[in-house]
Amino acid sequence: MYVMKQVELASRARLDELFRPIGMTALQYTALTVLERHPDMSSAQLARNSFVTTQSMADMVTALEERGLIERHRDAADRRRLVLALTADGRALLRRYRGKVAALERQMLAGLTNEQVSELQHSLEVCRANLAQHPPR
Repeated sequence: MYVMKQVELASRARLDELFRPIGMTALQYTALTVLERHPDMSSAQLARNSFVTTQSMADMVTALEERGLIERHRDAADRRRLVLALTADGRALLRRYRGKVAALERQMLAGLTNEQVSELQHSLEVCRANLAQHPPR
């Protein structure tokens, strides 16, 4: 687990470096990518899927909304519920940085064959699923 945490910290630091010039963090970028894949999430759902606390997400939502990258609106299926979605500016930012983030991922995986990359992804997915199925006692 120690090596996984080291990889996480190193990748987050590199992403933070990448986004610092525009005043964003790796966690904010992660939240935007989650909303890209799953539009119309509640703030609590976004927090769970972005690996941050609900309070941290509340602050992040405010910052991203003030920057015009996300918006809140009523859920079409349940008008009492507020959900979040990317704005056109949010989608444009993701398009602008997609190649830079992909280059960072390629750098991280340099030296591994395509087969090793696939096996690494599969192994990590299995580890995640195992922990999700068996909560600690």
